[in-house]
Amino acid sequence: MKLVDNRFSLYIHIPWCIKKCPYCDFNSHEKRDDYNEQAYVDALIRDLSEEAPKLENRRLSSIFIGGGTPSLFSAKSIQQVLNSVQQQLNLTDDIEITLEANPGTAEAGKFSDFRQIGINRLSIGIQSFNDAHLKKLGRVHDAAQAHRAISMAQNAGFKRINIDLMFGLPEQSIAQACDDVKQALSYQTGHLSHYQLTLEKNTLFYQQPPSLPHDDLLWDIQTACQEIISQQLNQYEVSAYAAPQQQSQHNLNYWQFGDYIGIGAGAHGKLSQADGTINRRWKKKQPREYMQHAGSSLAIGGDSTIPKKQLPFEFMMNALRLKSGFSLEQYQQRCFQNPANIQSILDQLVSKKLLLTNETTYRCTSQGWNFLNDTLEHFLEV
Repeated sequence: MKLVDNRFSLYIHIPWCIKKCPYCDFNSHEKRDDYNEQAYVDALIRDLSEEAPKLENRRLSSIFIGGGTPSLFSAKSIQQVLNSVQQQLNLTDDIEITLEANPGTAEAGKFSDFRQIGINRLSIGIQSFNDAHLKKLGRVHDAAQAHRAISMAQNAGFKRINIDLMFGLPEQSIAQACDDVKQALSYQTGHLSHYQLTLEKNTLFYQQPPSLPHDDLLWDIQTACQEIISQQLNQYEVSAYAAPQQQSQHNLNYWQFGDYIGIGAGAHGKLSQADGTINRRWKKKQPREYMQHAGSSLAIGGDSTIPKKQLPFEFMMNALRLKSGFSLEQYQQRCFQNPANIQSILDQLVSKKLLLTNETTYRCTSQGWNFLNDTLEHFLEV
């Protein structure tokens, strides 16, 4: 069996933050005595060296450096990792390289340095421009720093900038949520991620829930915000909006069920094999343990092969988040399965007005999107 698409993505995880936010369930750790920038860079390079041999005939099309707070690291450290990537992997000419940045760690000189080493896209975690809401979210920045970070990024020459915003914040009104959106759009960065605050397990907010807007108010907030966003940007995914040519190529690869590798503490990867199997692999979460063993089997937190009967659900869980949906050809190429196996389910969802089709392409209706979990349940056991 031949892989039709030989491209893949790389996720690089930097696990430290100045302070852990009470809503965050990512693998992030407060910057304490285990923080060692050079030791971690060395570990990432060893980790990459262990992953690279599997990818010699494939091309790297995007890199996402996430966290944690990657902008804690110096441009020099990030460059060491990117140099190793360039030496060990085959890069596409138009590769997208994104770095996550926190306004609380934003420095004009650092942003310019990031631009010079080849970072061509920034994702800035604003979350809100309201000081009271930022305080309730436990963010280390205020509204003034949020505005300054975006301006510094633009002044540094970044043409591609994503702004992360949350809605459904503690005691947030419709007017306040809309004001956040208007302020973000005023910068015309070309990309906005707008997602609802949810209470995830293993977070302080889950243990001590704040007072969040009720469901009816959440719906009104989302609807009002989307109406404002649509005047400037096109929605292409459940929580992502972009101007033409500004869509996140890295995230599109995830949503289209593409392949990727992950290096760093807790980083995940997914790779398709020539025999039609699809494997997942992840690294151990604790930075100290990861740094000690990176590049060896002791750094592997686990790996598994996705059972064939689960592939339709795994594919749809990603692809149906996209407004454009998917084609039967994409399904066949990504899952190595005959689309006839799911045709009866697709027909059923079309008849229920949860999916729209033009015979070879399927996408959610408004109802299908609003009740996406119900739509996806049909694919749990094929």
